[in-house]
Amino acid sequence: METKKTAKKTVSKTVAKKAGKTPAKKDAAKQLKDLFEDSLKDIYWAEKALVKALPKMHKNATDKKLKAAIEKHFNETKVHVKRLEECFASIGKKTQAKKCDAMQGLLDEGKSIMEETEPGAVRDAGIVTASQKVEHYEIATYGSLAAYAKVLKEKDCLNNLLATLSEEKKCDALLTKIADTAINSKAK
Repeated sequence: METKKTAKKTVSKTVAKKAGKTPAKKDAAKQLKDLFEDSLKDIYWAEKALVKALPKMHKNATDKKLKAAIEKHFNETKVHVKRLEECFASIGKKTQAKKCDAMQGLLDEGKSIMEETEPGAVRDAGIVTASQKVEHYEIATYGSLAAYAKVLKEKDCLNNLLATLSEEKKCDALLTKIADTAINSKAK
């Protein structure tokens, strides 16, 4: 009879054999500074893509509070773009965007949710879900970038990243409140 300890070792060996190491690309980050700069490019693309996507979500939403939240976040997102541009300047790098596959996937999913729901409360509930997925991605990204900036002693950039992180968290909390107090009940 196999013990728990033996079973864990067997599972670990199996996972290790199947997983294999991923080879690094030629231009892969070698230092935290490289990863930080690459991640800034990624989120810069993501924020610019969100500036284009939010008006579509606003147009498809029907709940007044949801529409107001989307409009507010649209204006904040334009500020987020400017803050990222300030980050690039503060670290002495050219502002540059690199396609963010994660954000593209989230935006594609949001579009799909709108196409697969009738206008009204159900679509509004879907828009909240899609929006919160975006917010959670942004919260994770800005949290990591702020941690990198702190270690790299990039104070100006850190302050911008923390300001944006705070706004992303507030937006997420507002979306939860809107969904809990109105939209989800109407969508039953």
